[in-house]
Amino acid sequence: MIAKSTIIHPTAIVEDGAIIGDDCRIGAYCVVGADVVLGRGVELLNHVSVSGLTSIGDGTKIWPFASIGSQPQDLKFSGEKTRLEIGANNMIREYVTMNPGTAGGGGLTRVGDGNLFMMMVHVGHDCMVGNNIVFANSVALGGHAVIGDNAVIGGLAGIHQFCRIGQGAMIGTGASVVNDVIPYGSVVSPRGSLGGLNLVGLKRRGADKDAMNGLRAAYKVLFGQEGTLMERANSLSDDMPDNPLVQDVLAFVLAASERSICTPD
Repeated sequence: MIAKSTIIHPTAIVEDGAIIGDDCRIGAYCVVGADVVLGRGVELLNHVSVSGLTSIGDGTKIWPFASIGSQPQDLKFSGEKTRLEIGANNMIREYVTMNPGTAGGGGLTRVGDGNLFMMMVHVGHDCMVGNNIVFANSVALGGHAVIGDNAVIGGLAGIHQFCRIGQGAMIGTGASVVNDVIPYGSVVSPRGSLGGLNLVGLKRRGADKDAMNGLRAAYKVLFGQEGTLMERANSLSDDMPDNPLVQDVLAFVLAASERSICTPD
């Protein structure tokens, strides 16, 4: 079903069965598969491939040579019907690749709203990507990675499979992240050690000054005193129950995960 208000270039191919919403624009030499759903106002500039069980939310714009929804890069994948869900108002630049989920990972890759994916970003199978995240050029997300809201991932950074990046975290250019990064954390070294807090990002989003001061104090306790990390986290949960930033970090640390927590050098 194709809405009457949609504009499709004569060289584009839209397979029977695709659902194309109002006011979409599908440019030259784009290919849209039979199981694809495009929301209102989606724009595919030119030479964009969208395939598989893929849905794209309202207002998302995709630049040339992006490949969205093609088969996961997982040797265990055997053709099962899995999905890719992309939210609204994303900017997906040239040569970005996004893969659907796998049966072993829950069958779904999900991308939220308002994200910027710069050139050559890869979103692997079964990833869960939040909202308002910036992925700089050539960032690679391994399968099952989880990226929290408002994070910033620097160019050429690699996120290991199953890693979690907490909300508001900042990952430096070229970092290789192999462990979970706490919310509001800042990773600066090439091998992905924690280099402090992303206070600049918190200030830009208008975080309360007292809450940030409490977060600084909690960070020092969490990573600078005796005992295990989990023991310190449990202790802090009682000490700062009214600080939302601290509670975000503690909930992240205490949650079950496939990976360890990224710590300072």
